[in-house]
Amino acid sequence: MNRNFLIVDPVEGIETLKALSSAVRVGILKLLHDHGPQNVNAIAAALEMPQSSVSANVQVLEQAGLIRTETQRAKKGNQKVCHTLFDEVLVMFKKDPATDGSNVIEVAMPLGLYTRCEVTAPCGLCSTTGIIGLLDVPDTYLDPGRMSAGLMWFTRGYVEYQFPNNVKLMSGELEAVEFSAELSSEVPGTAADWPSDITFSVNQIDVGTWTSPGDYGDQRGVYTPGWWKLKGSQYGKLKSVRVTVEGTFIDGVKMSPVSLKDLDLGSHRSIRFRITVKEEAQHPGGLNVFGRGFGNYDQDIVMRLTTSR
Repeated sequence: MNRNFLIVDPVEGIETLKALSSAVRVGILKLLHDHGPQNVNAIAAALEMPQSSVSANVQVLEQAGLIRTETQRAKKGNQKVCHTLFDEVLVMFKKDPATDGSNVIEVAMPLGLYTRCEVTAPCGLCSTTGIIGLLDVPDTYLDPGRMSAGLMWFTRGYVEYQFPNNVKLMSGELEAVEFSAELSSEVPGTAADWPSDITFSVNQIDVGTWTSPGDYGDQRGVYTPGWWKLKGSQYGKLKSVRVTVEGTFIDGVKMSPVSLKDLDLGSHRSIRFRITVKEEAQHPGGLNVFGRGFGNYDQDIVMRLTTSR
């Protein structure tokens, strides 16, 4: 089962920790986690509290980024419905690259800045302001407007990003190359149970395959713009693919024996990262990729190179 995590650095996230320091607010989070979205009246009734007190605590949680609220029509007027955003909150001090014995270079690649692609319909691209080109027309992936893309989806095929190979500019021995992206399956509409085998490759070497559980539309993505219909894909899972001397890991779990030695990055001018849904996949359930302005993480396709000092 995939879960959404929030990692809080106590140094930078003091406001989040303050929001969690109240038994009432923790009770609200647990209620939303256990029973799903609730309006303020339902929360007040469940916790046996005045509505005014619940509203004040909901505002604190929303400002801290722990929940999301949206206004919906009710029988009489409007109601504020609260959604929890995270299954687990981890408190962790960030490592300082200057003191942890490593040297890190991070490159963030905009979603639409892929250098190669081959996709099949249904497919599409959109920015935070609207649809790019034509829906379900693969040639739209060549539209210059793709540079502003914040969401892409396709049924089969791949997109490939070409990153600069900065290994030779770094001191020390290469310890890891890591890629991070927010992904989900793709089905017309949405379906939480819609597995899709998504394969990752580096410089044309498959490093592993992750099976996405589904295409999520149960609640609006934290950053997904309001104009994007709720019945469309809303958010994905933030996945980290990390290749080390010991093999390839996804979110810390070993997914294949492919190692840095197999990639031989020192002999390449660039590092090409490809995300694919293969025709022969056991679960060919399509792909959504969420970039800035969409989903729950508001990030580009990120590559990190780590060397020992």
